[in-house]
Amino acid sequence: MKDILLLTPPFTQLNTPYPATAYIKGFLNTKSISAFQMDLGIEVILQLFSKKGISSLIPKGEIENYSDNSQRIFALKEEYIKTIDSVISFLQGNNPSMARQICSGNFLPEASRFGQLDDMEWAFGSMGMQDKAKHLATLYLEDLLDFIVECIDENFGFSRYAERLGRSANSFDDLYLHLQKDFTFIDQITLKTLNERIAKIQPKLVCISVPFPGNLYSSFRCAQFIKTNFPNIKIAMGGGFPNTELRELKDERVFEFFDFISLDDGELPLHLIIENEQLTIDKEYKRTFLLENGKVTYKNNSIRPDYKQSEVGTPDYSDLLLDRYISVIEIANPMHSLWSDGRWNKLTMAHGCYWGKCTFCDISLDYIKLYEPIAAKILVDRMEELIAQTGENGFHFVDEAAPPALMREVALEIIRRKLVVTWWTNIRFEKSFTSDLAFLLKESGCIAVSGGLEVASDRLLNLIKKGVTVEQVAQVTRNFTESGIMVHAYLMYGYPTQTIQETIDSLEMVRQMFELGILQSGFWHQFAMTAHSPVGMFPEEFGVIPEKNEITFANNDINFKDKTGIDHDKFSFGLKKSLFNFMHGICLDYPLKDWFDFKIPKTKIAPNYIVKCLEKELDFNIKPSAKIIWIGSKPSIKTFIKSKKGQSWQMMELTFQTKISSFQISLEEDNGKWLLEILELLSAHNENSYTFNILKSNFEAHFEDFELFWHSKSIVLLRQYGLLIL
Repeated sequence: MKDILLLTPPFTQLNTPYPATAYIKGFLNTKSISAFQMDLGIEVILQLFSKKGISSLIPKGEIENYSDNSQRIFALKEEYIKTIDSVISFLQGNNPSMARQICSGNFLPEASRFGQLDDMEWAFGSMGMQDKAKHLATLYLEDLLDFIVECIDENFGFSRYAERLGRSANSFDDLYLHLQKDFTFIDQITLKTLNERIAKIQPKLVCISVPFPGNLYSSFRCAQFIKTNFPNIKIAMGGGFPNTELRELKDERVFEFFDFISLDDGELPLHLIIENEQLTIDKEYKRTFLLENGKVTYKNNSIRPDYKQSEVGTPDYSDLLLDRYISVIEIANPMHSLWSDGRWNKLTMAHGCYWGKCTFCDISLDYIKLYEPIAAKILVDRMEELIAQTGENGFHFVDEAAPPALMREVALEIIRRKLVVTWWTNIRFEKSFTSDLAFLLKESGCIAVSGGLEVASDRLLNLIKKGVTVEQVAQVTRNFTESGIMVHAYLMYGYPTQTIQETIDSLEMVRQMFELGILQSGFWHQFAMTAHSPVGMFPEEFGVIPEKNEITFANNDINFKDKTGIDHDKFSFGLKKSLFNFMHGICLDYPLKDWFDFKIPKTKIAPNYIVKCLEKELDFNIKPSAKIIWIGSKPSIKTFIKSKKGQSWQMMELTFQTKISSFQISLEEDNGKWLLEILELLSAHNENSYTFNILKSNFEAHFEDFELFWHSKSIVLLRQYGLLIL
């Protein structure tokens, strides 16, 4: 028996658990409160995609009035039943030799998703047989998904369920009506699994985390089932969806399903709910909706401050079926596959966003505006705890935008502890990400970054208040790429006042970045106006006419008209198709007009625009306070005599071994001895840091002309191999 069941309803990700319940369980551990967590989504997927699941899913009789594709899958039913368990086991990381059979052909039944293989077959030459097999197995699963959507349940998706019921649901009516209908095929699996777990755990409180609109329907279905069959159990909702969408909740019917709905950071609101149910204190609440005297009431009467990030504990992934998640590869792009391939321990470097100005973002809400970084030592402590707990050394830092200074300190701490980890995160493409910082991040295990280029137009970037320019983004993406870190760009079209010309010019800039190899992946999304962003709160300032509805349930995405009158929807297919090809390194020489089935203006961007951005001279002035770090190895030493025109000098040759090569520098013996001592002090393994000013003063205490020494061939070579200015 556990006091609390923490539940993520279907569906989020196939390859790794959504971290909200792990964060909360880690916090509850600090309060000695027992809890059990489950990702109901992966448990349902595993039952659905099994011999038993496919046998019951695909009907035994004939199917009529369906597409040729579904007819084909139906005809190959026995082949799907025969292969499904082997495919799922392979995607879980078991039986890697299965890759050869999958890749050999004539093993997996193939339907319409395999039609795209001819265009992408070549791509896996660089990614390998295991990845190719994962991709083929993913197409196989997507064929089954297409069958389910057409023949069984139109609301099904691998990472969402009945999402349309949660999007822009200003009224609860549609969702409430849907909840009165009979259980769907997916519901039946979901609720049977939930029933078994509740009977075993016997919780007093069920906490359901709802991160996205695609989890909302299932969360209500689960709550409805619990209320009907376990009426003594209390139910609370938290997570990203209520935090952004339910801040104006008024509909009493919601509380036929839930007892509490809390907003923003969940630790203190949940702790108070637990204390209230234990009757240990007078009833205090923090940012919590409940039903009081038949009316929806927002209670925020506790004066306790929220827990600091240093106090919430290490996320706890126990109870979750970590070895049963499914790694899939949807497209042949190494960077793009990070979201769906492999299991990642999720952590956060900082609460909120250190920038907090972007006009399309929900910067008025606490999860963005309350910025609180976590100390690097605490973060790396948590990394070590999670490695011990999960056996996984891969980390995805899920920040809104990871702070560059903190990334630097985390990287140094990882290097000092000699940890072997792999990590990636989301950033802003700001000038702090120099080539030296990128070098350091790579050395610590960083493999990829994702960030918002948004609209590749300086006018619009300024309007968005992104705080970057296209030139700056190009230089930063170049720095990361040259260090061996992959880069993904979030791209936007349809921002208020954006012209057709700016859309085409933005595409041209993106094309040039892919052509130069400084972007590896990207995703276009159409601008959506949210209620808590500056555009949503002050639409008249952005030339936007919002659609105003009465809000009794959810309020986030707002329908609107752009005063320009441009139909941005029509650009969607061309932008996404071109990007799909760019990510595979093909069609980069196509004229932009070939991506659209309507007339577009010629781009006004010069064909060498990004090249010129990258050719601009860097500022070589070094701040006196800049840290100087050496991340290379100790050299071997050889002394020799150098003679010239009757004069001789005692010389020192230092040979440095890198991971893939070696290099030598030669210095006069006195300079060489000084450099050896300094490199020891500058080593990244040391706790103490040395600034450029201290380095310069130290040199000048022994020798003359520091500038000549600093710009000598020897130091320039050291700079290439790990003498970093940070």
